[in-house]
Amino acid sequence: MEHLHHWSLEEANALCPYVGECIALLRAARERLRDAPGAIAMVTGGAWAGREHAQAAVDLVLTLDQLDELGIIVCDVDAGLVDFPALRDGEEIYLSWLVDEPEIAHWHLPGTGFPGRRPL
Repeated sequence: MEHLHHWSLEEANALCPYVGECIALLRAARERLRDAPGAIAMVTGGAWAGREHAQAAVDLVLTLDQLDELGIIVCDVDAGLVDFPALRDGEEIYLSWLVDEPEIAHWHLPGTGFPGRRPL
């Protein structure tokens, strides 16, 4: 099994509001990074793009790190798609959640992604 921690459906659903806030923060940080003057130059080793750009980069990295430490997989920030590693009959699966869904209602096998989602 790839993941050390596996979420129960109840645990994952309880964490969905927090994860939704994280996805909103990631989206906002990414937009600030896109809009920052000189952002490309900073990434390529050029000029300082400014405090707001730096804060957006920190927000992005720290938020992704927090989710990673929880073992939550951010699949698509734009779609708000995240996976929670779980077990089903002793086999590793992913509980699949879109931030617009009221609760987790789908799962998929590793490697099948969104097209492999099945109802719980």
